[in-house]
Amino acid sequence: MTPNARVTAEPAESGEVVQVLGDVGRLGPYFEIRTDPAEAADPTWRPFPETDRARLAELTDRYAERLGTAERRVAASILYQGLASRLWSPVVAAAARGVVPDLAGLHWRWAPGAPVALWLAAPGGWRAGRTDDAARLVHDTVVTRALEPLRDALSGVVRLADGLVWGNAASALAGSLQAGPRDPGRAALVRHLLSLPPLDGTGEFGPAGFVRRSCCLYYRVPPGGGYCGDCALIERG
Repeated sequence: MTPNARVTAEPAESGEVVQVLGDVGRLGPYFEIRTDPAEAADPTWRPFPETDRARLAELTDRYAERLGTAERRVAASILYQGLASRLWSPVVAAAARGVVPDLAGLHWRWAPGAPVALWLAAPGGWRAGRTDDAARLVHDTVVTRALEPLRDALSGVVRLADGLVWGNAASALAGSLQAGPRDPGRAALVRHLLSLPPLDGTGEFGPAGFVRRSCCLYYRVPPGGGYCGDCALIERG
């Protein structure tokens, strides 16, 4: 299975996308993408993916201050993983219901002490009935159009190894299954996505759940950030 394989899907009506996003948004704040056109009046919204390196440098420094670390590499890693998680949760949940939102026109907003907010200025998307079709559409929407440009821009601020970056994206994707009710459709979609490059080979599911093959560096957050549950550095019997 490759991201460029032929996909069978039909365009979804704007109202259909709005309804599905509204439904999944009720699963929790991490699943919310706002679609109200009145949000356009708020000047604090910024286009996503964020590609302004000066803005990313400022955000990285704020994250470092928030985490209490002097290592910008650690802060950049956690920032990237958090943004990846914020994208995966609503898109995968919507796709599991048969509608993959198109993130063209996506905006974001973040301030210290507040969660990341997302707003879609022009809701659109596709209907995809089969899991493999939905996975390829989600891959193109999230990985190709959002996470890859974000990685490229962030690399101009702090150098992060590709293994760490895509391990973070995979960890965020697998972690999206921990939020909201159990959903076999979401689980199947996540496994399909993890078989596509550049996420393939970043980790695998086992008896203890998903275990990645890299580390997000959170253990370097003082005073002893510890290890995440899916970290490759944890010894497992």
